[in-house]
Amino acid sequence: MDKRQKGEMMENIITTDNEQNEPSVIFEDNHIIVVIKPQNIPTQADESGDEDLLSQIKKYIKEKAEKPGEAFCGLVHRLDRVTGGVMVFAKTSKAAARLSAEIRDGRFHKKYLAVVVGEPKERQGKLVDWLLKNSKTNVVETVPSATNGAKRAELDYKVINITKQVSLVEIDLLTGRSHQARVQMAHLGFPIFGDAKYGGTTLAKGWNLALWAYELSFEHPTTKDNLKFIVNPPDTVPWNRFDFTRGRDKK
Repeated sequence: MDKRQKGEMMENIITTDNEQNEPSVIFEDNHIIVVIKPQNIPTQADESGDEDLLSQIKKYIKEKAEKPGEAFCGLVHRLDRVTGGVMVFAKTSKAAARLSAEIRDGRFHKKYLAVVVGEPKERQGKLVDWLLKNSKTNVVETVPSATNGAKRAELDYKVINITKQVSLVEIDLLTGRSHQARVQMAHLGFPIFGDAKYGGTTLAKGWNLALWAYELSFEHPTTKDNLKFIVNPPDTVPWNRFDFTRGRDKK
């Protein structure tokens, strides 16, 4: 694991640089560790048997501490395998409990960036749908609200920039449903670039899913400082069509 730097308390703005597809530590103290999750690795162990992020962080903590036995690392939130971006893990059980409480109380905030295929007519809006997951196919679909097992999904979106055939969108998930941003944007008619499962490969067959967890803000579980971490997406297609420093299209 690449130990890139320790961030300062309060706000940290980091530009990702993950050419080797390795997790990078951007903040760490005795209570929490904040990392950049690369795309296409699972957050925790799954049936694939592929090396997962949680196991890598436990190994990193153990080797750094030079202590026997398995290191504690609390998983308090997740990202899909195909999604990359900023995540926080707890280094103590107390920190894990307090971060989990923040999530339950709505004091833990994540924002995503997505590149969608097409140009939404409404430049910002709120999407409310009912989602149902097929556990056998791992596909989520929008269904009527009365459908047995359906869960309410809500997000806010804002179009930040538009370039040829694609748009850069900020997404604020107000609920945490499986594949939520992917399904709701596709249902709106603007699937996420590179999303083979939900129709986003019209322009992007073979490219990574253009969904990135770029902002994470929460209260430090011990010091009570307000922390914010911002991580720009990789400088690859289609992200490199946009300038994240100046917030306008590259010429």
